[in-house]
Amino acid sequence: MKLETERLSLKPINESHVEDILKIRSNEMVNRFVQRVSPKTNYDALDFILTIKKRVQNNETFYFGITYKNQQNLLGTICLYRFSEDRTEAEVGYELLPDYHRKGIMSEALSAVLDFGFNELNLQEILAFTSMFNENSKALLLKNDFVLQKGRTDEGFPDNLVFSLRKK
Repeated sequence: MKLETERLSLKPINESHVEDILKIRSNEMVNRFVQRVSPKTNYDALDFILTIKKRVQNNETFYFGITYKNQQNLLGTICLYRFSEDRTEAEVGYELLPDYHRKGIMSEALSAVLDFGFNELNLQEILAFTSMFNENSKALLLKNDFVLQKGRTDEGFPDNLVFSLRKK
C-alpha cells in the first residue's frame, strides 16, 4: 500500500531500505526522546525491516517509509499500530531525519496517514504519545488538531504526554 501527497510518497519499507532504516533509527537526534534499542549494524536494520513486514502482513501495523516523490531514500517513517481489539483506535508513530525537520514534511505525511486511518480503516480515534520535552512533536500534533489528554499517562514512560484525535 502506498499513500501520496503533494510532495511525498509514503510507501512500504523493504530490504532495499536497510541503510536508510539504520540511518534513521540510529540517529542521535531522532532517538533523543525515544526509549528503544537502536540498530547498530545493517543486520539489525534488516531484522527490524523483516519484523515490520511480518506485522504489516498480519494487519498489526501500517508502516510507511517517507520519501520525496520519485526518490528512493527514506527521510523518515510513519505508522499506525497498537490497534484496539475492535480496531476503532490506533496509535500513530513517526520519526524524521533532522535534515528534514521544519520543512512541513511530517505534517504532510501525518495528514495523509490520518486521512487513511479515519477514512479507509474507519478508525474513530488516533492516539499519539510523545515526550513532554519534544517541542517539535507537540507542535506537530497540536497543528493537526490533536488534543492533550490531561491526566492520562503512558504506563512505564512518565515523561510522555498522551494526545488524541477523534474522527470528525
